[in-house]
Parts: sequence; C-alpha cells; structure tokens
Amino acid sequence: MKKNIDWENIGFGYYKTDYRYVADYKNGSWSEGKLTTDENIVISECAGVLQYAQTCFEGLKAYTTQDGSIVTFRPDLNAQRLIDSCERLCIPPITEEMFLEAVDSVVKSNADYVPPYGSGATLYIRPYIYGSSPVLGVHPAEEFQFRMFCSPVGPYFKGGAKPIVIRVTDYDRAAPHGTGHIKAGLNYAMSLYAIQEAHDLGYSENMYLDAATRTKVEETGGANFIFVTKDGKVVTPKSGSILPSITRRSLVYVAKNYLGLEVEEREVLLEEVKDFAECGLCGTAAVISPVGKIDDHGKEICLPSGMEEMGPITKKLYDTLTGIQMGRIEAPEGWIRKIV
Repeated sequence: MKKNIDWENIGFGYYKTDYRYVADYKNGSWSEGKLTTDENIVISECAGVLQYAQTCFEGLKAYTTQDGSIVTFRPDLNAQRLIDSCERLCIPPITEEMFLEAVDSVVKSNADYVPPYGSGATLYIRPYIYGSSPVLGVHPAEEFQFRMFCSPVGPYFKGGAKPIVIRVTDYDRAAPHGTGHIKAGLNYAMSLYAIQEAHDLGYSENMYLDAATRTKVEETGGANFIFVTKDGKVVTPKSGSILPSITRRSLVYVAKNYLGLEVEEREVLLEEVKDFAECGLCGTAAVISPVGKIDDHGKEICLPSGMEEMGPITKKLYDTLTGIQMGRIEAPEGWIRKIV
C-alpha cells in the first residue's frame, strides 16, 4: 500500500522512510549488512569523518515503470564509482555484490515510498561510507561504516524544465591529479561557498574551468556539461578531474545508438561555448537542466535555444533517457535492474 503522500508536491528534500541499510568494517573485514529503523548515528567525537572528511557517497533513484515494476537505473555503475572513490580515499571498498544487495533491500523494504508512475516523483537512494573510528593524527581511520537510506523526492523542476542562467566562476572545483574524478564529500563542501555566492548574485549554478589553465570547461558543482553544436553534434567535456557522471555516459550512448547523432568527448574551450546551439547540465537529480545563458564576467553568452524551453536535441535526449528509465522505451541490456 503506497503511503498517503502528495507526490506531486513533495519537493526535492529529505523525507524519512522506514528502513535503511548498515554494515561495519572492523578488524579487516566488512560485516554482513542489515536493515535498521534507526536513522540516527552515534560516533566518536574524534571520528575520521569529522576530523579529516574521510567520506564518499553516491546518488541513484528507484522508479515505478509503466508496467508497475519498481526498478533502478544502472546501479552497477554507481557501485563501481563508489569503489573507485573508496580506493582514492583509503577506505576499504565494498564489493559490487554488497552494494547491489543493499540497494535491493532498501528499495524493497521501503516500496510503499516509491512514487507511482506518472507522478513525476522518484525514490532517491543515498549510499555513503565514512571513517567511524577515532583519528587524531593525519592518517586513515581503521573502522568504517557503510550506510544507505532513501527518500521520496518530487520532480526536480515543477512545471517543466525552464532554462537556467549560470556564471563562469573564478573559484576552482578540482586540481589536476586531485579528487575531482571521485564522489568525495570534501569536493562538495568546498563548492558550497561558490554556489551560495552564485545564488546570491542571481545565478543557478557555476561553470568551473580547469584549474591549470582556466581556459577549458569542466563541470558545475554537481553536474556534467553537455553541449550541442549548430550542426547537431553532441559534445561533452573530457578531463581527468571531472566526475564520470552516469547520466552523462548514458546520454552519450542514447545520442549515438538511439538518435543516430555524432558525439565528441573532448576538451572544450571556454571561447568556443558561444558557438554552441544548446547547453545542459546532466545528473541524477534532474537528468538534464537546460542552460539558456552564461555570464562570463559581464559578457553574456546567450544560447540560440533561448530561455523558454529545452533545445530540440536536448529535449530528445531527455525524453529518450527518461523513457528508458520509466519503461516506455526498451532499455539496453543490463541498464534496468528490476527489484519488485
């Protein structure tokens, strides 16, 4: 029985559900995970996560498809990205099998919170791992906890995705050979000041450039860029300090194999952005957020797609990918994991 929730007006925020998953790493191995109803965490005041930000996380969604099934979208890629993040942060990685088992159990146990098909809402799933044992000297923790909770969330854009205005920021998101390619909590902590400043100035997001030369487009604080050229080619920035977005990788596949579009994954210079026809930010939460205007230190770059709606190719990409996620369009093999 679905919970009595106003799905269309739930918003995008934390909504407590009944169960969450927890497993502990002690004495060199991970315990068997289990479900708990307790959403609170008690840790040492000197825990590694509190002292040196030793933590990483993921984000994915569960959907009710057209035929009434509850599914997740490419969770194996979230598992691998979390494993990569763990290895970079000296956290003992979990296995893909453990990750998928946790996703299945959290979604099944909270099935009544998965929004119905057609509501525009989804069940957001947040896996994370953190250093739980005391750490005073600068070194990795010895004990860790892997947790996963979920929260129903409303449509990221109420009333449809309207193009946003972003700015080119002077802050750096990630350094070469740094941690920009993993989903570390510290990456998001350092972006908070820049995004708050952007919001205060009336912008929706920041466009970060590469830290080394400040000439190449990287990403925003929480999404990858996707561009469309005036002759219909899809272009995405390529860099070792960009987080490998699962949504962006999926859109690239859709562009090539469903829409027959030419795709380039390459370095994108800031100076060529003015020549693109469409621009979007892609990520789990919104799939694609269309960009209508970019402010480069007072010089406005106005995308031909305008400020009223998504550009035509961006819309095709959005409609096709969400159609795959919701079961309206046949998915590539292995993309959809049926849970219920």
